[in-house]
Amino acid sequence: MRRFTILACLAALALSPPAVAGAAKKTAVHKITQSPSYLMIDPIYTTIMDGGRTNGLLMIGIGLDVPNAQLRAQTELAMPILRDAYIRSLMAFTAASVRSWRQPDIEEIADRLQRVTDRTLRRPGARILLAQVAMRLTK
Repeated sequence: MRRFTILACLAALALSPPAVAGAAKKTAVHKITQSPSYLMIDPIYTTIMDGGRTNGLLMIGIGLDVPNAQLRAQTELAMPILRDAYIRSLMAFTAASVRSWRQPDIEEIADRLQRVTDRTLRRPGARILLAQVAMRLTK
């Protein structure tokens, strides 16, 4: 029995890959696009209110196309400020314009986000790409 346990342990050690070899492998990186000028932004959620009650969520998925490398570097550094500006602007838009019984105005959302982008970066050149606009109602 003791000999069988020792042989089983030796066989397991011989068949297992070395820990160092596993750590040296690079993990695959998932890319949304092959374009180096594309910057992904996590989806933004705002609350849809009606009569002081929550009616659902408005979800907006966006990205930025920034062809200028210098502006792209500046945009990456300013991403927390940009995201905060997007959220504040979309919260105001949702409170004033979004109703649970009709679709939100996509053009108004895109124009609003583009103005926020240009104002935050203090120059044009980063273009908003609207990926998704969806409403999830609680009723």
